[in-house]
Amino acid sequence: MSRSVQEMANNGQEPPGRYCYADSDDKCSFPVMGIPIVDISLLASPSSTNQELEKLHTALCSFGCFMTINHGISSSFLDKVRSDAEQFFGLPLKEKQKYGREGDSIEGYGNDVIFSDDQMLDWNDRLYLIISPQDKRLLKFWPLNPATFRETLFEYTKKLQLLAEIVLKAMAMSLNLEENCFLDQCGENPMMRARFNYYPPCSKHHQVLGLKPHSDSSLITILLQDKEIEGLQILKDDEWFRVPIIPETLLINLGEQAELMSNGLFKSPVHRVVVNPDKGRFSQAVFYHPDPEKYIEPADGLVNETRPRLYNKVKNYFSNYARYYQQRKRLVDALKV
Repeated sequence: MSRSVQEMANNGQEPPGRYCYADSDDKCSFPVMGIPIVDISLLASPSSTNQELEKLHTALCSFGCFMTINHGISSSFLDKVRSDAEQFFGLPLKEKQKYGREGDSIEGYGNDVIFSDDQMLDWNDRLYLIISPQDKRLLKFWPLNPATFRETLFEYTKKLQLLAEIVLKAMAMSLNLEENCFLDQCGENPMMRARFNYYPPCSKHHQVLGLKPHSDSSLITILLQDKEIEGLQILKDDEWFRVPIIPETLLINLGEQAELMSNGLFKSPVHRVVVNPDKGRFSQAVFYHPDPEKYIEPADGLVNETRPRLYNKVKNYFSNYARYYQQRKRLVDALKV
């Protein structure tokens, strides 16, 4: 494990060379992206409105992401999720290290796993946990301080499982597929992983990145942003755009597995996180993955003479993803027929 980024920032230390990119442009000066906003309550109704499904379809084909409103999770509860994470990262380093990741595993508290001597490192610390299915949870990595952390995360997991099912059904219907088409490929034991991020401020914020450019390994990612500090940016049409903060919304982002299952109709956006020079930033991402033992492939209803199968089938996508991520490549591109 590389050194705690938070401790380096707290000590006023400048980032070591492995965190610094040659590109030192002002990464915060890009335009704001007009991300579509989708009403989840309309998608969840028995007779989902065609208008909302069309909006979802356009968002996922053009942007690869959308903001949600009326998602059924109160703003006070989302604040509780944020508060518990902030309290954890505010603990002394020795206390956080009780939950430190082990070896080359990503689960637990830490930062970048080091794969090579020339690897560029991300300016963040994180807590990474498997939250579902229940029998895959390793509670030794789940903080007991703050005292409410586990209870809050148990409840958050339940709420996001319901949200994910609504979104995946709507994604299928927006492509004129049977509503359980994508859910069926996930199997009986889809896996959810939570990542709590802290991006400390940095005097050389132009030269570091909180997260290097990548697309997610997931089927979908549900992101709770910081309430005040921007940082997420999305690449669209070869230009970077800032993702705005919209109170009480959740951002849902397509992962590479959605691009594969949709036979390339949906796009998994390349994104990155930039660092603020003066203030730390928090975010919480939950990644929804199909059962790693199930093969996934393009949906049959999306393969025909005019649009042949674009990708080979694959299982355990996540385990093959990391080496492509570190090379700034996408696994989904390597799976093209």
